[in-house]
This record gives sequence, C-alpha cells and structure tokens, in this order.
Amino acid sequence: MRILVTFAVEAEFAPWRKLRCFQRASAAGMEYFTSDTGNGAIDVVLTGIGCKKPWVTLVNEIYTSKIDLCVSTGLAGALRPEHRVGDILVARKVLAPPRDMTAFSEDSMVDAAVSLGAESVEYFYTAERVITSAAEKRKLGDIADAVEMESFGILMESGMFAEKTAAIRAISDEVDENLPLDFNHVSTGDGEVSIGKVLSRVVASPASVPSLIRFGKRSRQAAELLASFLERFVSGVSAMAASEGSHEGIAG
Repeated sequence: MRILVTFAVEAEFAPWRKLRCFQRASAAGMEYFTSDTGNGAIDVVLTGIGCKKPWVTLVNEIYTSKIDLCVSTGLAGALRPEHRVGDILVARKVLAPPRDMTAFSEDSMVDAAVSLGAESVEYFYTAERVITSAAEKRKLGDIADAVEMESFGILMESGMFAEKTAAIRAISDEVDENLPLDFNHVSTGDGEVSIGKVLSRVVASPASVPSLIRFGKRSRQAAELLASFLERFVSGVSAMAASEGSHEGIAG
C-alpha cells in the first residue's frame, strides 16, 4: 500500500519522525521523507502553510501511477467549544467558502480513523489566512468544527493521483483563545515560519512571551498526540489492505 501524508511544516511532522524511521529523499528539487511499512511505503511531503510550496510538482515526480491513500494532516484551530487541545478530528468534508466548493474524505477512511480513536466531524474550514482571534473562530463555528489552511487544496489535488483521501487534524488552540501573535506576518513566501520575524514581533511586544510559550507547549502536545494516532492509523489501514489483498489472492 502506498500512502502519502502531507503536513504544512516540519514542527507538525517532527514528533512522528521520532516514532517511525523516515529516510530523507528528494525529487523535483524538493525534499520529502519515506518509510517502509512492510507491505508498502509512507511518503511525507511538507506543503508549506497554505500549500505555498510546489508540492504537486514533487508528487508528480515521485509517483508514476495512482497511489492508495493521501492524508492531509497537521494542526488546526477549534471552532466549537467541545473540541479541546489534543483532540484528533477527521472531517467528512472540507469547505473553501470563497470558492463555494467542498472536498471529501473517503467514508471508509473516516470510519477507520474513528475506530482508532478519532472523532468524526462534518466540516473543516480551509482558510486563506491564519484565523487569529476568538471572535473570528466563534463566527466560523456556525459552519465548521475546525480551521486550517491546506486540506481543501490537498484533497482536491490528490483526487487526481490517489484512490482515497482523508483530512485528519489535531486541535492546537481552542475556540475561545486568541493566538499570541499574528502569524500572517511571520511566514515566508513558501509558507515556512520565519524565526527572525517571530523574534522581531516578540521584541516589539514582550508581553506576548508567556502566551507564546504556552501556545508552543500546547501545539507540541497536540503534534505528539497526532503522531501517535497517525502511527496507529497508517499501520491499521496498511494491515487492512494487506488482509484484503490476501483474501483476493485466495479467492482468485
């Protein structure tokens, strides 16, 4: 089974790299990570915040035929009070309201995620910018459960090269929390977080330091819980695919 997993940035992926042996690889002038599952492979691609990296070019270079599954994952902000830091959510649908379009997770992958401990929700909202205020999050809670910046584009694009897709996210900040910085102003052109820009903002607003430290700790906690879940999930769906293949072989 061939599985593609996408994160926006390295910090979201780092805890999973500690749990599983990933090898660095490159294609189309970009780096990605790959791991053997015993009956296939997992490839991890970092898309940048808002999918600003040319990740589709990389994927087209890696794969010469359709793959089995593409998972859009990473961290997300809660839009409703029942979702707490560290909760793992799998969305049946992903909204992109400015384009009035909807992308979908494969039902069987939603069911698999739920069986392994994720909570099924109806909608993620893929925003075009970081949603920084609690007031904005509460308003978006009328239409979705969590907000992020990549899943819609990834699920739509991956429909061209993946048999199944899924959007799975861990909650890093709750609905009533304002983010400690305006992260819209601290990223680079390719969707990476600029440490220099973050430090400049901190120097300009030293009172933000305690809340920034707290946000960092909670984000790391959420990423670690996500890593544990992803390990169970990819192992589970790989084993399920191997079992189905074995049964088909016996039937044949």
